[in-house]
Amino acid sequence: MTDNTILRYLTELNDNNDRQWYHSHKEEFQKAKTEFEGLIQELIYRIGKTDSSILHQNPRDLTFKLVRDTRFSHDKSPYNPAFRAHISSKGKLPIPVGYYIMIKPGGQSFLGGGLFTDMFKDATAMIRDHILTHPGQWEQVIQSPDFKETFTVRGMALKNVPRGYDREHPMAEYLKFKSWYLEYPVSDSIVGDTEQFLQLAVDIFLKMKPFNDYLNQALAGFKMPER
Repeated sequence: MTDNTILRYLTELNDNNDRQWYHSHKEEFQKAKTEFEGLIQELIYRIGKTDSSILHQNPRDLTFKLVRDTRFSHDKSPYNPAFRAHISSKGKLPIPVGYYIMIKPGGQSFLGGGLFTDMFKDATAMIRDHILTHPGQWEQVIQSPDFKETFTVRGMALKNVPRGYDREHPMAEYLKFKSWYLEYPVSDSIVGDTEQFLQLAVDIFLKMKPFNDYLNQALAGFKMPER
């Protein structure tokens, strides 16, 4: 990625976000896509030295499409100019939680982890209950020096502690959450340097692994709803 193939393609797509341009530049798309998949494969190898649960994954199965669903959006741009992937033991499904990568020009790239969606009520309840009954372990994760220096827990949250939960609980603020996730921003200059990006991504993902492990412990036994 030293020639910024990915960033160059996504920048051009952002500036020409229409179907005619997209279909007339399929060759550039394939080059950028192949390079992104290669990046994901290298991340799997490197992270897999610590987290072997992801080593069996194929990068092609972990990426998301550029096409946007515009049915309920005021923005009718047909494409999202970003390459995204989620690496976990079960692929790109949101659960179990894993390592999320988004490359988007203009300083919008980030490395993420945790549960981003709040659409699964059972998952939200399972994590809340786990924080309720394992507050010490949660505090140990989010108060560790590496975590505090690097991350802030984000997510959709209620104004008040939900009914049925102790408002005086030591982790009451986190019981309000409906999703729990992390985002670490990455500049275009770092994204454009393959080795620098890989080293940063591995470092950040290993630092967030205890957070992911805690959430996955809470989500043990969760089953995705059938379509």
